[in-house]
Amino acid sequence: MADTGVAESLLRQVEKADDGVDSLQLATSLGVDHQVVVGAVKSLQALGDVISADLRSSKHWELTVEGTEIAEQGSHEARVFSAVLPEGLAQADLMKLSFGKIGFSKAMSNRWIRLDKGHEGGPRIFRAVENIDDQVREKLLLVQSGSTSLDEKEKNELKKRKLLSEVTVKTYWLTKGPSFSTSVTKQETELTPEMISSGSWKDKKFKPYNFEAMGVAPDCGHLHPLMKVRTQFRQIFLEMGFTEMPTNSFIESSFWNFDSLFQPQQHPARDQHDTFFLSDPAQARHFPQEYLERVRRVHSEGGYGSQGYKCEWKLEEAQKNLLRTHTTAVSARMLYKLAQQEKFTPVKYFSIDRVFRNETLDATHLAEFHQIEGLVADYGLTLGDLMGVLHQFFTKLGITKLRFKPAYNPYTEPSMEVFSYHEGLKKWVEVGNSGVFRPEMLLPMGLPEDVSVIAWGLSLERPTMIKYGINNIRELVGHKVNLQMVYDSPVCRLDS
Repeated sequence: MADTGVAESLLRQVEKADDGVDSLQLATSLGVDHQVVVGAVKSLQALGDVISADLRSSKHWELTVEGTEIAEQGSHEARVFSAVLPEGLAQADLMKLSFGKIGFSKAMSNRWIRLDKGHEGGPRIFRAVENIDDQVREKLLLVQSGSTSLDEKEKNELKKRKLLSEVTVKTYWLTKGPSFSTSVTKQETELTPEMISSGSWKDKKFKPYNFEAMGVAPDCGHLHPLMKVRTQFRQIFLEMGFTEMPTNSFIESSFWNFDSLFQPQQHPARDQHDTFFLSDPAQARHFPQEYLERVRRVHSEGGYGSQGYKCEWKLEEAQKNLLRTHTTAVSARMLYKLAQQEKFTPVKYFSIDRVFRNETLDATHLAEFHQIEGLVADYGLTLGDLMGVLHQFFTKLGITKLRFKPAYNPYTEPSMEVFSYHEGLKKWVEVGNSGVFRPEMLLPMGLPEDVSVIAWGLSLERPTMIKYGINNIRELVGHKVNLQMVYDSPVCRLDS
């Protein structure tokens, strides 16, 4: 039956009934599924106040598929009793029957059958009574007929055996509305130029415009959670007066990545197990020669108050190209450029970009990740200045409880690891690393002796994972990223 026909039949039934009609009873009388009637009710409600529909809920008991089978064929235990002939039945043969296992247990409990384990041909089952009363089937037949003679205890026992289920039925009680009519008139949804020119709009009924309805979501791009948090960090640096460093070159020479930072050529970080080296082009050729010579001398011979590493410094090692292992290589380039100015001017730099390490991939490590770095170069900076700037920086992130722990870095002295108290984990967790750049790094660049550079860094992935409740970094970056998560994630707001 078409939807319009169901709606018109519904209206005629409502017109006949003085006090209303039930939608389920109406569906039965019309010979259609109840959901078809519900759909007609919704359509009529959209036309205005044609009908009034009061939603009602009721519960009743229904036989399950297994319960229906038992009502037709008898309970498992009764069927077992029937299967046991007067001369008995081998237990093995009974267990081959579909109802054998359950029926055997129930029939034994009812003492309808007995088991003879000492029989010559193996365990054998015999009837223990002449006749039985299959009450389970009788109770199910009562429920099926609509009888209310069973109490709740009996129904619940049948429910435990998965023979009955309690079903909640939602129906509508339908009555006439203020604008009731037995004819269905489709309301217009759009005013067309033809209606205006012909004047036919005067005789038509228009559907009320729903100003509360949500519009169609526009097609647009969505920022990855990592980029949202990156934007927040960048904004914090800019608010503190920092200038962003250019970090668009992922490939660096070992000279800028390691040697300029006073990191020895024998350091484990230069091993292929920790760093990705390039095969083409394998080497860099162009370096500031005077600066390169000063770096060679401070490594191999010492200088500027340092004894150096007292080992041979090889140019071919410094020329090796690699994927940068930290953005501190960019900081070295910027500080060298700063040192070439005729007059030194204090600066505050920051960068947020990708770095690469030859890491073993797991839930918290990737071979590619982001590093956040900030540095301040000025006259007479001390460890106290570094701690003050760190407090200001992390306070803007919403992190106020800080602790500092002495640490070792090849290019900073003193160095400090930064810890914050995690309220959720109820413990102190590392949130960054920091330090004062060594004179062996700064003075070969040509910076004045009384200029100090304080710096700190942290990852971008860790705070993003904490912010968005992500436990596995591979669900944030890489081929396992759920794009729906990118679409659904709200704009990040760091707690402050």
